[in-house]
Amino acid sequence: MTNGAYGTTGAGAAMAAIANAIKASGAIVRLEPQDFLDILARVAEPLVVYSPSGLLTRHKYLTSYKGLVFFAASKQLLPIPESAEIIHAKKIWVPDM
Repeated sequence: MTNGAYGTTGAGAAMAAIANAIKASGAIVRLEPQDFLDILARVAEPLVVYSPSGLLTRHKYLTSYKGLVFFAASKQLLPIPESAEIIHAKKIWVPDM
């Protein structure tokens, strides 16, 4: 059984869920950790959302710059600038594409 342009029903439902998540959250730009730190260095007082690493996850970070949202994940804690305001989140989830 197929579901329109998305192929099979299960795969189609997954793609639709991802598309809806992207629409709800806007564009999210994935960066390598050093590139994320470079973005933070461009802002006088950056706002960073941080989610700690779990058993199988990495440290996750979000920030915004010029209307875009930037995301990075790292096995190690990143050296966030002291000028940054940090919001601790229980979990950060970004859609996979």
